[in-house]
Amino acid sequence: MMHHFIVIGNPISHSKSPAIHTAFAQSVGLNISYQRQFCPNDFDSFKAVIEAFFCGGGVGANITLPFKEMAFDICQTHGLLSHHARSAGAVNTLMLKDGKLFGDNTDGRGLVADLNAHDIDLQGKKVAILGAGGATRGAILPLLESGADIFVYNRTPDKAKQLATDFHHQISPYPLSDLSGHFDVIINATSATTTGQTLDLGSVSSDVAYDMMYGKPSAFLNHFKNAQQIDGFGMLINQAKLSFELWTAKQIDLTQENLIKSLIKIRQ
Repeated sequence: MMHHFIVIGNPISHSKSPAIHTAFAQSVGLNISYQRQFCPNDFDSFKAVIEAFFCGGGVGANITLPFKEMAFDICQTHGLLSHHARSAGAVNTLMLKDGKLFGDNTDGRGLVADLNAHDIDLQGKKVAILGAGGATRGAILPLLESGADIFVYNRTPDKAKQLATDFHHQISPYPLSDLSGHFDVIINATSATTTGQTLDLGSVSSDVAYDMMYGKPSAFLNHFKNAQQIDGFGMLINQAKLSFELWTAKQIDLTQENLIKSLIKIRQ
């Protein structure tokens, strides 16, 4: 039996999700079809694509930019949301649950899973996050659940303060210009690596430097020459793993030798 999945985005041709999920399926002996789906950037088109996919027997959809907030709105109005999706205000994983559209967000848990895979225990650790956009919002609840003490730095202080309010002041907001001192982990959740923008990192230091982006030279990571440096490819793999397991109830073993080889090829 063939199980059908898609990833919806605009643009979408660059997505590695089909290769990743096909590798997962092969590792557990499932027969799947996973396709990229381009969608015009408007609400009606996106809603129509989702409805057509699930009415046609689709099992699961991944949602990428710029549709994560639209997916959230649809699930909030017409379906169901996980508590991680509610916290993130965005959905990256869709499926049908009890006949209703169910939205989840696996991005932040993918980040935490990747940090854990690098033997980084977050309990009681000082974690700085640069940026106060959607990527940071999605990461906060999983980081709080892991016991981290979170400090958010953003060029626009009001955005960081709003995040702190939204999370009942469980995080500490600061302007990016105040970034200083030493952290156990520092995370770049801005788009600086992909846009080529420069972050003013001053004299801040950290034991671990994590860039959510990957595939391009990272001035952020290069700044932390004495730190353990990690890019976002492992986060991509782990958020995909969580989606796949939700859809299929199959557990993915990322230590399986053949799967490791497949994922290395995908990264290249």
